[in-house]
Amino acid sequence: MNAVSQQKMTTATWLMLLLLGLIWGGSFFFARVAIPHVPPFTLVFLRLSIAALALHIYLHGNLDIYRHLAANWRSFLALGLINNAVPHTLIFLGQTHIGAGLASILNATTPVWTVIIANRLTDDEKLTGTKLAGCLTGLLGTIVLIGPSALSTSSIPLWAVCLPILAAVSYGFAGIYGKRFKGIPAPVTATGQLTASSIIMLPASLLIDHPWNLDMPPVGALAAIGALALISTAFAYILFFRIMARAGATNTSLVTLLVPPSAILLGALFLDERMHATDMAGMALIGLGLIILDGRLAARWSNASVTAK
Repeated sequence: MNAVSQQKMTTATWLMLLLLGLIWGGSFFFARVAIPHVPPFTLVFLRLSIAALALHIYLHGNLDIYRHLAANWRSFLALGLINNAVPHTLIFLGQTHIGAGLASILNATTPVWTVIIANRLTDDEKLTGTKLAGCLTGLLGTIVLIGPSALSTSSIPLWAVCLPILAAVSYGFAGIYGKRFKGIPAPVTATGQLTASSIIMLPASLLIDHPWNLDMPPVGALAAIGALALISTAFAYILFFRIMARAGATNTSLVTLLVPPSAILLGALFLDERMHATDMAGMALIGLGLIILDGRLAARWSNASVTAK
């Protein structure tokens, strides 16, 4: 086990991780509130541009941000495309027909796709037996979730269910591509990708949604947009990097397990969403797959078995 994996989670860090899971679960909730009033491309642009502006204000020129932006603008454009613009748009398009809870569950397959993509594109993250078991379990959960939509005649179209999964695949590629930013401070990388993705989404919003023809959203939708940008994007990135500095990347990745339950809870409390038995079964399988991929529970059982002998 490497040094990062050995970093311990304090009570304060666990509380921060729980808060981040609630915040990122809230992003699906806020999007579900806003999407009936703001079309997906414009909603993505508002989320990214407001968050980028907030992070620029937060950094106010520190960490040599402008030199990094000038030197790496092409890489930031690529990262912003596959880590923000494309996946956010796919998720919001899907949420025009599916609830916050289901969207968050489908998007929670991100680590599974990341492992599969890393095995193909990297030399240092090849599949192991544990990773393969975790991937197969997570994929089985995804099949359980998609199955009813593919076979039933419900009002939810299959394409709406598949879009958050495609977003998860995009996040997987972004995770591999993001390795090239190791020498750049994490808050600068976050600001750079949000700035770049805002630039990407501006023409898409103007050409596709014609936002000047839209009615002014109600106060509730405006509040959801502000919360989506400032809380679930800008503040979430700051919190994410603070947790990573304290506990390492492996511990921080546990937040993926916390996002779907928080999104489901918020959807049930405020949006009157209901989850079916197959959705809960799929979520449980995805969660089990992520626990297997994390590997630490199996390691503890193995150590306990050795100690008992």
